[in-house]
Amino acid sequence: MKIQFNTDKSTKGDERNQDFFSSQIAAELYRYQYHITRIEVHLTDENGGKEGINDKLCLLEARLEGRKPIAVSNKADTIEKAISGSIDKLKNSLETIIGRLQKY
Repeated sequence: MKIQFNTDKSTKGDERNQDFFSSQIAAELYRYQYHITRIEVHLTDENGGKEGINDKLCLLEARLEGRKPIAVSNKADTIEKAISGSIDKLKNSLETIIGRLQKY
């Protein structure tokens, strides 16, 4: 499972953050690793450099083997919370999709 990061110009996308978040994503989605070929992470600060409530957006797009990609997003006050919320939403979606596949 490959994890690819995309950030806007106001969001830090340095290698240390990418490594930390990649390991978090990989650990949380370990159960689904054989179904996922790639995860694209899109991080955006909707207010640029200004402070704001729920202005950090994380969009996770999972490419599933032999299926259409699925995408989830989450807004929060921090990048960490936005990513964590997106991971939870993605796990719920994957559970539904893969659970249906295993029934048939």
